[in-house]
Amino acid sequence: MFSCRSFLLLLLNVCSLTAPSLALPFEQRGFWDFAMDGELGDLTTVMMRDEEGSAVEELPPDVSLCPFGCHCQLNVVQCSDLSLTAVPMEIPRDTKLLDLQNNRITELKENDFKGLTNLYALSLVNNKISKVHPRTFAPLVHLKKLYFSRNLLTVIPKNLPPSLVELRIHDNRIKKVAEGTFSGLGSMNCIEMGGNPIQNSGFEPGAFKGLKLNYLRISESKLTGIPKDFPDSLHELHLDNNQIQAIELEDLSRYKHLYRLGLGFNHIRMIENGSLSYVPNLRELHLENNRLTRIPMGLPDMKYLQVVYLHSNNISRVDVNDFCPQRYGMKRSFYNGISLYGNPVNYWEVQPATFRCVGDRLAIHFGNYKK
Repeated sequence: MFSCRSFLLLLLNVCSLTAPSLALPFEQRGFWDFAMDGELGDLTTVMMRDEEGSAVEELPPDVSLCPFGCHCQLNVVQCSDLSLTAVPMEIPRDTKLLDLQNNRITELKENDFKGLTNLYALSLVNNKISKVHPRTFAPLVHLKKLYFSRNLLTVIPKNLPPSLVELRIHDNRIKKVAEGTFSGLGSMNCIEMGGNPIQNSGFEPGAFKGLKLNYLRISESKLTGIPKDFPDSLHELHLDNNQIQAIELEDLSRYKHLYRLGLGFNHIRMIENGSLSYVPNLRELHLENNRLTRIPMGLPDMKYLQVVYLHSNNISRVDVNDFCPQRYGMKRSFYNGISLYGNPVNYWEVQPATFRCVGDRLAIHFGNYKK
């Protein structure tokens, strides 16, 4: 059972991607791990930081206005792990954080959130929701974070609040994203929708029209190629654990602002020469656990690339110019992570000059290959 403090920790991580990490490699993390990025102060401090300096009135909990079995304090209503089959009534109107995770709610009705105009974050994780009324979210004019993961949704709910910044809707049954699904959501910054059985054909043209996302993750799905119609504003794109076969020449041509690209645990055999030239600002490239037989061409031309994961492929040879440019001073940032372990390459045959643009020899990971 998650505590009120744990829930608040989760809500703080809004995928703010203002500046990518230049030191630590990206790690694929689970949903709840987003809560563990830093140490936080007391509840009042959390609320003040998370709402851009707004003050929170320190009042004792009003038990008379708290739904039965729930815990209410300082604009936070926690009703998790209560086996609820519907959204409880009599939720205080000044509620800003509402936690309904780990229940048995099957449907969201029109008036479930009536009067909750101050609600800032809503967690519905791990319920059994399969139906959402088109006007369910109409009262939530200040909602910024909606956590809808681990339910039974087959489509993304209609009429999401225009104020929404972060949507996490992974591990549902979504197979289609229709044109206009995200219409009017110009403030949206982060979408996490992995773990849905969606194929490339499930994205209608214009499905992401109008969005200016920084972060998009569609991992553990059924994609066989890199979709070409995602927002061109993306800084992070994570398509790990799909069925992608190759990176073709123009697959990345739309995504010139990418800092991180996650394509690990796919079936990639081929990366067409020149395809990586479309992402000149890339810092981290993840191609681990694929079927590559050679180092991708174009890495020496990537001036800012610092982390490249190539472990657990079928790479048997590493040439002296596979990673670094031939001319000194062409690379703006040295590598701080190159993983090549789990490949059939004889590391003792690799020339030391191959890694002349690596900041520290400890950043190179070889060995541990088993047939």
